[in-house]
Amino acid sequence: MDSTQIWVIVGVAMLIAELLSVTFVFLFLSVGAFVTAILSWTGLTPTVNSQLFCFSVVSVLSLLALRKPLLQFSRRKNKSLEYSEYVGDKATVVQTIPSDGEGRVFYRGTEWIALTQKGHPIAMGSSVVIKQLDGIKLIVSEPETAE
Repeated sequence: MDSTQIWVIVGVAMLIAELLSVTFVFLFLSVGAFVTAILSWTGLTPTVNSQLFCFSVVSVLSLLALRKPLLQFSRRKNKSLEYSEYVGDKATVVQTIPSDGEGRVFYRGTEWIALTQKGHPIAMGSSVVIKQLDGIKLIVSEPETAE
């Protein structure tokens, strides 16, 4: 097995590790391995030392140049995929929701922590409309004010 094949195997292994970890680190190690494989195949890096140097330089430079933009792009993309199945559904207040605090609502067979959207207190027993989901908390408003 020649060094080109070894670098391709390393590159594929790093891609698999990236798919399992989703950290955007192994991706750049795989880029370094694939570039080193190409340079090894063309004969530009004939020794192990030159191949290791090429792998290190390409991996670090690509990591420094591209990781931050990829993370920002990934976060932006994930924001557009926010969970919205509950939005518009109705729930019943089982613990008064104060204007500046948390209460509880009954929805789909269980109690949820709830906050008021407009900052107005909502009394126990009231019917509310779910406006958004914030982690494990529901942001709600009264149906009269729901738009």
